Amino acid sequence: MSRRAGSAGHSTLAFVESPVQLLNVLEWAHAHAPGAGLTLVVLSPTDPMTRGQLRRMAELAREEGHEVRWEEARGGPAAPFQTIGGLAGMLRRADRVVLGDPFSRYVQLLLTITRASALVVVDDGTATMEFVAQLARGERLVRWHRKGGRPGPRDLLFAPVSSSARRRLTPGGKRQVEIFSAMPVDERPDGVTVTVNAFAWTRARFGPPRITKGADMVGTSLVETGVVDAERYLEAVRTLAKAHGATRYFAHRRESTEKLHRLVLETGLEVVRPDLPLELIARRGPVGGTILSFPSTVVHTLPLALAGTPVRVAVCDIDPAWLTDRASPRAQGFLSGVTDTARDVHRLSAVSVV
Repeated sequence: MSRRAGSAGHSTLAFVESPVQLLNVLEWAHAHAPGAGLTLVVLSPTDPMTRGQLRRMAELAREEGHEVRWEEARGGPAAPFQTIGGLAGMLRRADRVVLGDPFSRYVQLLLTITRASALVVVDDGTATMEFVAQLARGERLVRWHRKGGRPGPRDLLFAPVSSSARRRLTPGGKRQVEIFSAMPVDERPDGVTVTVNAFAWTRARFGPPRITKGADMVGTSLVETGVVDAERYLEAVRTLAKAHGATRYFAHRRESTEKLHRLVLETGLEVVRPDLPLELIARRGPVGGTILSFPSTVVHTLPLALAGTPVRVAVCDIDPAWLTDRASPRAQGFLSGVTDTARDVHRLSAVSVV
């Protein structure tokens, strides 16, 4: 029988769709109720690399005493109805619901069912910064990299569910809302509790790492999301790698195979597809003495995961000239903010790309 996080008779149900979200649920459980278990529901995506990392993270969660329920939530037209129907009873009984992506339409649908008096949003990377700001300003929930303008037909159809989710994520009456994050929270919504994710579980579970000479580079999916031009990105990676002696490139799970193949041919870097979130990979080691990154979640999380080691995290700004015409008008300001608010990192100027 699995144990539950919290006091006896109280149940906690967590929903995740990515390896990073699952990692941060484990961090939250370690910080709030070490040694206690929870029921963790994986709403599995279709991307093979993400699924692989989720499988490995699910193994770690079971080793920590948590119950893991794997849902093929996107396994065909009927899958969402079967998944939501199968989870409805658990949702209504749960006293606390932990979720990793408040922008997810799946999660927003599930929030309309729950009667939980406590809701917890754990880190989903840079998206957490935007979620907190939107919640504080009472805005509709929309991802930062989506192009500005009028909502599309699907947005309008889903608007009542999204509005309901936003209301449920706003404290009121007996409902408590907590944000558990390693990201900076400048606009704290009224009544919301903010708890710092210090990556204590990661440091206790792994490492310290063996540190190698040279540098490693962290990839980003900014090309795949339509924010950064592919040619400019490849040239920036090549320039950075040459300047800092980088030999390995840790691919983001959403980076395309075609782009990574070009990157190998044009830069000579060894592309590594991690089987776990980068915070765990770096903590396990071996890892370079310098980790190079563009603005992303890791410039906030890696210094915490690698606390107590001499590893230096360096971040390279995104030059506005690299942005595509499809990038959101908010993209440059948001990316600059990710870098500006990072602690314990070395800031590099944007490299010159012809």
